[in-house]
Amino acid sequence: MLNSAYHMSAALLEEERIQIENAKKNPEKFGPLYRKYYEAIFRYVYKRMDDLDTVEDVTSMVFVKALTNIHKFEFRGIPFSSWLFRIAKSELNQAFRDKKGERTVRLDKVIIGHVMDELFEDDSEKNRSKLLKALTRLKCDQLELVEMRFFEKRSFREIGEVLGMTENNAKVKTFRVINKLKQIFNKLE
Repeated sequence: MLNSAYHMSAALLEEERIQIENAKKNPEKFGPLYRKYYEAIFRYVYKRMDDLDTVEDVTSMVFVKALTNIHKFEFRGIPFSSWLFRIAKSELNQAFRDKKGERTVRLDKVIIGHVMDELFEDDSEKNRSKLLKALTRLKCDQLELVEMRFFEKRSFREIGEVLGMTENNAKVKTFRVINKLKQIFNKLE
């Protein structure tokens, strides 16, 4: 299942490319891109830290940096959001380094159910609890791959773009993390 927020038709990509070119020529034309992606970036940040003030600060900084650096953006046939998420990832890491926030993962039963359905056979409450415990044992960069692939339903191409790696490398790293998650899961009681 693909998430329509991240997978766009060729016509929508072309429309977005035009919006980006307009924003490069005139910063006042950045508004449609801001309105289109503000909520998604806010949710991305909010899912990863608890302090709402810091979430708002980080989200604002993402768009300030995007507007300031839009002239550097190169259209590569994927949604502009991938670039924004890469900026958000960098800003989150900076906030964590500055100790303004603690890393958080917000999950609901629906998301855990999707992961259980895709990775494990038995979707019992006991196994859901085991999965939550197993997720906490992953390193931040490993957890981020799981989040993007299973919670946000991103393609490997988008994951690679956000994380600054090739699509193939994103596949390989995600596969390795899934295997590690399964190993941790199977060792838990």
